[in-house]
Amino acid sequence: MNECIFCKIVNKEIPADIVYEDKDFIAFKDINPQAKIHVLLITKKHVKSITDFTDKDNILLGNLILAANNIARKMKIDNSGYRLVTNSGPDSGQIVQHVHLHILGGEPLGPIA
Repeated sequence: MNECIFCKIVNKEIPADIVYEDKDFIAFKDINPQAKIHVLLITKKHVKSITDFTDKDNILLGNLILAANNIARKMKIDNSGYRLVTNSGPDSGQIVQHVHLHILGGEPLGPIA
């Protein structure tokens, strides 16, 4: 995945404002934030889209949510609330073809229509 910008962040080839890292994930502040707090949580393993996960990935998927919860606590938005968003495919607006969760919070967010 030589051209994947998120793989380059995982491999520390390009800089990012990293807020969390473990053996499976890395999280960093979004460069175009859509909320007061906007963090991207990505898998270190390159997976193009959530539709590419298989039954073999159930532990990784569970740990993805647990990592998001840990980040929310670290960013102090766990009590006030936060939103997790993922996009899959071009119609959803997925720009980077690498699985990632948007963790948004730090302010009241409007309802999703």
